[in-house]
Amino acid sequence: MRVAEGPNAPAWAAFVAANDRAREIHRSANLRTLYWDWTFREGEIHYQKYCGTPPEHLLFGLRKAIDMLKEEGLEAAIRRHALLAEATRSAIAKWAEGQVLSFNIANPAERANSITCILMQGRDPKPLLDYCRDKCGVVLGVGLGEIGDRSFRIAHMGHTNAPMVLGTLGAVEMGLKALAIPHGSGGVQAAVEYLGREVGA
Repeated sequence: MRVAEGPNAPAWAAFVAANDRAREIHRSANLRTLYWDWTFREGEIHYQKYCGTPPEHLLFGLRKAIDMLKEEGLEAAIRRHALLAEATRSAIAKWAEGQVLSFNIANPAERANSITCILMQGRDPKPLLDYCRDKCGVVLGVGLGEIGDRSFRIAHMGHTNAPMVLGTLGAVEMGLKALAIPHGSGGVQAAVEYLGREVGA
């Protein structure tokens, strides 16, 4: 496990897996940096494994997350993510009727169940993101890369449930209305109706 932490950065952890071939290439690759040097990290001094203080809080959090996932069941978690993603897409499909918002991924079969990226045609998404944050307490993901200045993201992954997603969609729809951004009406309702059909009593 690799961990990064510092006075100006949040702590994070990542898993690194390497087979025997990768380890062999590592010995002669001459691409080592202190931080990512596997040989250094696997030395005798325990704190070198973590690049500093062992990340107890992250390890406890990881243990709890795995316990929660096992309790829910992997298939149920996969199903939950698929439902929340499709509910989000149902709302966006309605909003897209206003000809300003659209899916970044045009082919429905290629859309992810983790996040949805929404394009804004001819509009800066920043006022909408600011509105959702300042007026509703909802932080949307910013666009990334070459579409960063004309997109935003809605996440529906991890420890997320229907009220969280519906609340986020409600904040977006409220922002669209308040900022007079053209959009089709009934996005949140479409998400509710989809979940009502798919999640039985």
